[in-house]
Amino acid sequence: MKRFAQLSAFILVLCLAAPAFSMGLEEAKSRLDAAKQQGLVGETPTGYLEVVKADGNARGIVEAINKARRDEYARIAEKHDIPVTQVETVAGQKALDKTPSGQYILKDGEWVKK
Repeated sequence: MKRFAQLSAFILVLCLAAPAFSMGLEEAKSRLDAAKQQGLVGETPTGYLEVVKADGNARGIVEAINKARRDEYARIAEKHDIPVTQVETVAGQKALDKTPSGQYILKDGEWVKK
């Protein structure tokens, strides 16, 4: 029951922190959105982005966003005294669920258009 309460609290915090988190990365988010629409990067179940097709600055975008995500996941995990892997898993599932159709997600080790 304690784990369920911690996970629920984590999800709430993640939802509340997302707008503030994204404001500091507005330019990177804009570039990320464009890269996703072009099929250059995609979401993974691990909570991080990966390059689907190396073109332009896809690698740089992925590295910048993943660093920010890694820092945020660590902060949330520490705050709620849960493993970072648990935060990554929940965030990864949320990212896959929120990915619009036509963009890439990693499913069973394969890139597929959602």
